Amino acid sequence: MAGKKRKRFGEVLLEAGIITQEQLEDALNAQKNSGKSLGEILEEQNIIEQKDIAATLAHQFGFKTARNIANHKFSASILELIDSQKALEKLIFPLKVENKKLYLAVVNPLDIETLDTLSFATGMHIVPIVTTPAEIHAAVNTHYLHNIVENFDDNQWRILVIDTPQMVNITAAILREAGYSVSTANNSSEALKLCSSTQPHLIIIESQIPDLDITRFHTALKHHNTTQKSPLMGLSFRATAAEEAKLLDMGFIDFIAKPVNSVRLLARVRRALRLLYHDEGR
Repeated sequence: MAGKKRKRFGEVLLEAGIITQEQLEDALNAQKNSGKSLGEILEEQNIIEQKDIAATLAHQFGFKTARNIANHKFSASILELIDSQKALEKLIFPLKVENKKLYLAVVNPLDIETLDTLSFATGMHIVPIVTTPAEIHAAVNTHYLHNIVENFDDNQWRILVIDTPQMVNITAAILREAGYSVSTANNSSEALKLCSSTQPHLIIIESQIPDLDITRFHTALKHHNTTQKSPLMGLSFRATAAEEAKLLDMGFIDFIAKPVNSVRLLARVRRALRLLYHDEGR
């Protein structure tokens, strides 16, 4: 991927008039120590949408775009070029190989380090094709999960996912695709109402949601007759040993670091449900 140095993601959005200098500076400050990409921060601040990012990058640099990736067929040899964890971590997906070129669906084609690393590992020239995070997640869910979906009846299981408005649909989509009945919430009051009304078999919660005190929420669950036995699984971009220990000490059944890996998520959910309900004939 040798060539002239490309502009940073924020610079591209700024030059295209998608964001202002003030918005960029605020987002960069919010990004510090968050473990999130600049795009995720801007989405959380309701400044841009995924489609805005893809369209801007494609237009600015003359890239092609990819849609409906999950609906296409890919050979095993293509999928083996990138494992599911790397695909979700870097938001990339292998599309095809042609004349020693790997056509790669990417969310951020300006991530030169990732593209160069993959080029070195495969011995191929990387051709970025711009897409959205939702497209990558859907493709990974469809094309990498066939070994996870086993003869296990998921239709009877109710799961509540509590996360920010920008992230909750990603986790929910993975679980629904696997056959689970999923409810979602973005705050503690909404979540407590759903816990009481749906009585979920498992609650998956982001421990760093703004305006949600995870300790108080956990206490509220344990003091309500209909939710006191509801098991919790934690999610967090702050995947530190201290954060994991805190949640496990509180009684959480498991903890998963973000970004969400669909293969890992489904495996952990299946494991949790089997451990919790194996004596109830489910």
